[in-house]
Amino acid sequence: QVQLVESGGGLVQAGDSLSVSCAPAGRLLSDYAMGWFRQAPGKEREFVAAISRNERNTIYADSVKGRFIISRDNTKNTVYLQMNSLKPEDTAVYYCAARYSTSAYYSAKTGDYPYWGQGTRVTVSS
Repeated sequence: QVQLVESGGGLVQAGDSLSVSCAPAGRLLSDYAMGWFRQAPGKEREFVAAISRNERNTIYADSVKGRFIISRDNTKNTVYLQMNSLKPEDTAVYYCAARYSTSAYYSAKTGDYPYWGQGTRVTVSS
């Protein structure tokens, strides 16, 4: 079992930036492909961004492309989601997810990730 610990959520205004981070407790981040997902009230969990182990492959949901950046620092054992130009519709609980994988693997599918964090809430006011 892999325990993922997220941090960095909060309340911001539209147009602001916010960064959330995630680290696997007691595990090497470098062994895992990582993804960020979010779930807004009354909606299903949706894909946000993903990054491969080797950092060379990233993918974004169309709704965040150009505004959000996923990155990882394997030396700090942490994956980040930098969120810029935030909109009220970005309000959600953000979850990180992990999959033990090959170096180039990445996925936008919820079902491809067996390990999930507890979520961190991001609220964007208008």
